[in-house]
Amino acid sequence: MGIGFASFAVTGGINYSVEFTGGTLVQLKFKQPTDASRIRAALDGAGIKGAEVQQYGGADEYTIRAQDKELVASQAAGAVKVEDDIRAALSKTLGADTYTVARTESIGPKVGEELSRRAVLAMVLVSLATLIYLAFRFEWRFGVAAVVATLHDTIITLAFIKLLHLEVSLTVVAAILTLLGYSMNDTIIIFDRVRENLKTSGRTTLHDVLNRSINDTLPRSIMTHATTFAASLALLLFAGEVIRPFAWVMTFGIFVATFSSIYVAGPVLLWIERKFPRRATSGAAARVADAKLKPAGEALRR
Repeated sequence: MGIGFASFAVTGGINYSVEFTGGTLVQLKFKQPTDASRIRAALDGAGIKGAEVQQYGGADEYTIRAQDKELVASQAAGAVKVEDDIRAALSKTLGADTYTVARTESIGPKVGEELSRRAVLAMVLVSLATLIYLAFRFEWRFGVAAVVATLHDTIITLAFIKLLHLEVSLTVVAAILTLLGYSMNDTIIIFDRVRENLKTSGRTTLHDVLNRSINDTLPRSIMTHATTFAASLALLLFAGEVIRPFAWVMTFGIFVATFSSIYVAGPVLLWIERKFPRRATSGAAARVADAKLKPAGEALRR
């Protein structure tokens, strides 16, 4: 997590897509395969700086994302202006009969700001819902440990996105939310095994119960992660440019989620038990050892 924060401090913030920053997207269909560098050179030569050119499907189809700082009063008018500028630049360099405009989309700054707010709100609600669910299903300590693990996953994944210079679009946000659910599911499975093992642990400490629970669920975790990794790797290798950021996040996130469910959630739970001991007589809390890691069986008999 420290490396993640350091990457943001050194290299700056995250690269947001047009959905969040506002701007215009133009999709072009060329009659012949065209190199992206030629399109960028044509745009730069016409003074359209900072436009993002991405291959969309085959080598004859591209999307151009351009931000228009004046796109405030009328999104439609701004989109038409940007499209006209792009048409003029490409027609001058590549020829007017070499391509067609498949679609044009425009998102104003206000809409982009609203999408950003909703994306952050979605992640907050996921964490809050997880905390509430685990508090009722297990005990609040388990919920806090799981939320810390998902926070770890989010920060590390964002640092990875920054490292690869991936653009944070709605697709990437969907991948992050999917990753959070995936990581949470793995953590819940381990915690559920902890709860079951505490019932028959005798005088075993919580530390040993956690180790035993992780070992019990390890074969299942290996099989699940291997199959999920194979699917995400196939997307990464064979999918087009549009879905590739999603595949990158999922492929990397599988390793992060595996690490956090084993090496983050468990130690955080132990730390909470040391800092916030509580003697419980009923419910799920009675199944958790105290801060000094007294035998779990003794805690169960209380």
